[in-house]
This record gives sequence, C-alpha cells and structure tokens, in this order.
Amino acid sequence: YQRRVRGMGIENNVELDDSGTFKYVLIRLDLKDNSSRLLVRGHAWGEYHDDIYQETLQEAMKQGHDTECLGGGRIRHEPANKLIHVYGYSVGYGRADHTLAVGLIEKAYPGYTVTWSNEGY
Repeated sequence: YQRRVRGMGIENNVELDDSGTFKYVLIRLDLKDNSSRLLVRGHAWGEYHDDIYQETLQEAMKQGHDTECLGGGRIRHEPANKLIHVYGYSVGYGRADHTLAVGLIEKAYPGYTVTWSNEGY
C-alpha cells in the first residue's frame, strides 16, 4: 500500500491529497486476469466526484482494465494531527461503503487515526 499524487496511474490502492477536505470515490478495479481490487481516490481538484473517477477510469482503460465507481463521499486529512476522517456521500454515485475505504486508508497511512461517519455531505 502506497500513497501517491495525481496522474501516476493505478498501481497504488490509495491516492489522497496531502491535506485538506476534499471529495473521494471508492472504485472497483477489474483486472485483465479476472481479479479485482479496490481503490480510494481523494482530491481537492475534483469539482465533482465524477471528475476524480473519470481520471482513474481513463488510466485503467489504457491498461486494458475496467472499473466501477462504488460511491463516494468526502475526506478530511489533517497530517499535523495524523487524522483522516471519511464521511458524507456523492450526489451522483451515492454513499461509498466508508468501512472499505477506511480499511484501505489505514494500510496506506500507518500511525494515523482513521475514522468515518455517514453524516454530512
């Protein structure tokens, strides 16, 4: 599990901006070998959840994979406090299963406290 910044492909399971509050999507990546894995993508540059999803979709398609957006929400990332809070929902894609997102984030951010709530937008 590694963290990375925008535009680096689909190799890593979790991509979050370094700090702030931003939209995120939970994506199922279907690989050519018929296996699949989950990805979390959270970025402030995404005006809509679909903006974030479309970038991952395009990268996956270049490599011959398929994806499905499983929902979205928001993430508050406070690196000074080693805290990440996952909450809310996406109007277009619905609420992601935040527990799945939290599990991936906890692996990518060891030493952080990662919490979630269905409250808020």
